[in-house]
This record gives sequence, structure tokens and C-alpha cells, in this order.
Amino acid sequence: MMSGNHWTALTAAELSNLWTSYQNDSMAICGIKFYLSHVKDEEIKQVLEYALQISEEHISKVRDFLKQEHCAIPLGFTDADVNMEAPRLFSDRFYLEYISNMGKFGLTSYSLALSISDRSDMIGFYSDCLDETKRLHNMAKEVGKKKGVLIRTPEIPKTEKVNFVKKQSFLAGWFGDKRPLLGVEVANLVYNAKRNALGAATIIGFAQVAENKAVQRYFERGLELANKHFDKFQSVLREEDLHPGALNLASEVTSSTEPPFSDKLMMYHITALIGSGIGQYGVAMAAGPRHDLSLLYGRLIVELARYAEDGAKIMIEHGWMESPPAAADRYKLFQE
Repeated sequence: MMSGNHWTALTAAELSNLWTSYQNDSMAICGIKFYLSHVKDEEIKQVLEYALQISEEHISKVRDFLKQEHCAIPLGFTDADVNMEAPRLFSDRFYLEYISNMGKFGLTSYSLALSISDRSDMIGFYSDCLDETKRLHNMAKEVGKKKGVLIRTPEIPKTEKVNFVKKQSFLAGWFGDKRPLLGVEVANLVYNAKRNALGAATIIGFAQVAENKAVQRYFERGLELANKHFDKFQSVLREEDLHPGALNLASEVTSSTEPPFSDKLMMYHITALIGSGIGQYGVAMAAGPRHDLSLLYGRLIVELARYAEDGAKIMIEHGWMESPPAAADRYKLFQE
């Protein structure tokens, strides 16, 4: 990009963000196209169509940015990674939950991309991405409300006066009496329970159709992990009689065993969800001062990190992991 009489190259953050955007949007396009071939509900269809539209626009703009910089265009995911003739794998409700969650994922990732961008064209691009994703998120939420499937965070008593914390036990949670959950702690527990319910349903579907046995076993292990984390969050909420409603989405998976997606795409999808999950657990840990919750999130982050590493090993072994942009290997250059 020209700035005055000087060409301003992309920063490490900007180049990495564009690369990641290409990967995520190309994956989303494959999934949404397949979902659109089976969706029956007209309102959910409109949400999917808008999601596809903005993903295709993002891909086009990212490709143009990379061409201007004389950068290689990532392979990402293509029509070769989706079988449009495969039977339906998920229900319409799953599609809505999926898009809603992807909207939340996009809001987080685009906010970060915007905040670490310096070039005016990058700032403009990610500002637009954020606005479009906000609209998608709100569309999905409104349709969920209308259809009665939106799971709301439980209500807590209204604050009638200003109070200040007087006891150190406010931070406690390991031993003795525990204070009631704060509103932000409730919100994060419910959000993470919902994410794991959706993750479990996604993995059930993927495990049914995976062709590679190592990939299938990886998904089966992921299902155990998602169910475990879901139960942990639900257990904390139940202790305080806070019930967010029915979150199980396993019934939204069909009995199809014919793969609509390549193993490569499904592995990338799950590892992307894991990365997002680790980030969300970190946010929840920082926001909740109760010690037992911090310990819980810390342990679960370690479990996810180990699972993510094993997934990366499978992808590398099969040649499915594209190398992201990286700094120069100076030591290697010294040897040449």
C-alpha cells in the first residue's frame, strides 16, 4: 500500500491475519454450501445465505490483498474438500447453532485483527468484517429467539444498592464456604457449556463419516473431552440451582455415514474450535476471581492444549497442515 511516496509493507500481524482469514473463510464456504443444499427452514436458509455471501466477499478481498503484496495465495479449502452429493449430516437447528457460534468466533477474531492492524486498508477491511459478522450474529440470534431454541443465560437478582467486598473469602472456592457465582462467572460457564454441546454434536457427525481411522479415533477422544468439559460446567451451575436449559445437541446429528467433507477439512475445523476454546477459557479464567473456577479452567486448558497438539501431529503426518507466515530462519540462512 502506498503511503505518501513510500510503500508500506504488511506487518507480521496483518499478513498472519489475512492468511488465517483465508483458511477460515474457505473452510466456512465449503460447510455452508453443503448446509444450504439440505436446509429446509427459510429463515435459517437466509442466515446461511448471508454467511456464505460475506465469506465469499472476504476471500475475494484477501486474495486481492495478497496479490498486491506478491504473496502466495494459500490453498485453504476448495470444492475438492466437500461432497455436495452426500446426505444431510446435521439438522436445521444445528445449522443455526453453528452459524451463531461462528458469528461469536468471528467477532472475537476480527476484533483482535482490527486492534493489531496498522495499515489503513487493513483497518478498513477488518472494520467491515466486524460489522458484517455483527449483523450475522444478530440475525442468527433473532431467528433463534423466534423459533424458541435460543438458550438464555439464567437470571440473577437485581442489584438494589452499591456494596463493597469486605472479606478475603470473596476469592475463595477451594475450601469452606463458597460465595455465590458472579454474573460474569455464570455467563462464562453457560457460554462454555453451550460451546462444548455444539462441539460434541459436531464431533459426533465428523466421527461418523471420517474415513481415516486415526482421524476417527481422534474425534472419538474429542467427544469424550467435550462431554467431560460440558459436565464440569453444568455441575458448577447445578450447585447453585442455575439451569440454562436443554443444551444437548446430539439429537441434531443424522445417522449418515457418507462423508460430506474431507478428513483434512474436518481436522482443521476441530483444531480451530480447540484454539478458540482455549482462548475463551483464558478469558473466563481472567474474569472470574473465584479460585476453584480459575483452577478448573487452568486444568481444562491443559487438556485442550494436549488434544490440539495431537491433532496437529495427525495433520502434519498426512500433509494437511499449511505452513502459516513466519519470521525468517536466520540460523538456517547463516548456514547457506
